[in-house]
Amino acid sequence: MTDFSNSYSGFVPEIWSQRLNSLLATYCPMLQCVNRNWEGEIENAGDKVHILTAPAVSVSTLTGDALTYSEIQPASSTLTVNQRKFFAFKVNDIGKVQANTNFIDAYMENAKKSIEVAQDSYLLGLHTETNSDNIIGSSTTVALTSSNIYSNFVDLAAKLKKANATNTKQSPWVIINPDIEALLLKASQFTSASNLGDETLRKGAIGKIAGMDVLVSNNLTASSGTYSVLAGTNDAITFASKVITLETVRDTGSFSDIVRGLYVYGACVVNNKALAKLICSIS
Repeated sequence: MTDFSNSYSGFVPEIWSQRLNSLLATYCPMLQCVNRNWEGEIENAGDKVHILTAPAVSVSTLTGDALTYSEIQPASSTLTVNQRKFFAFKVNDIGKVQANTNFIDAYMENAKKSIEVAQDSYLLGLHTETNSDNIIGSSTTVALTSSNIYSNFVDLAAKLKKANATNTKQSPWVIINPDIEALLLKASQFTSASNLGDETLRKGAIGKIAGMDVLVSNNLTASSGTYSVLAGTNDAITFASKVITLETVRDTGSFSDIVRGLYVYGACVVNNKALAKLICSIS
């Protein structure tokens, strides 16, 4: 006789939590483009982390022995963990017995896909905080074609360089969607990942253009036919997330197990000069 009382005997919440975080970190495109310097500071949904960013220090020419001192004040940003996502479902005992797949892998993969859409869209929405000097197409939307996409992406990369946002420690990145990818793949100047040899790329990057790692996200969507293509470095956005609860309980009203989880996250732009944006359409 089948023992239905042994509800997920191999369920270990810590392992499930680690697996979910690992899947998100590996495959979510925008998570490759943020820093997580303050993630250890959060405990619960609604937590706020106050982040101080060191300001620029001016250098003057010394004349004689006279020194002058400037007053500098660090910039302050607040990261609020205000995005709360949950999943909750029942697994029928009969279906569980008849299934031939690994439940942990299948459920975590499906949970990851659902969270990724919301999380990616949320992070891409931070394009509104791009420094105004780093925006291309604010007055006239750029009509992208396979012939002009390279020159526009060169201009996008130049915005970051002129803002002193790039450095030798990390490559800048740019997020596109499959429609823009189709144009890019027709541009002779695009270097695909398969032709870059041993050069290190972000996970999921399809290659480089104008020195930027190119990542593709289905969550970069159009608004009235217009796209906001976001580029930047990992210094721009700070992100924090945590699996608050992940558990399984027996449903008293049916022959089922209940699996439920609560995942929270938040982000803030700590350096808007390290973001650049191309406002465009596809022609």
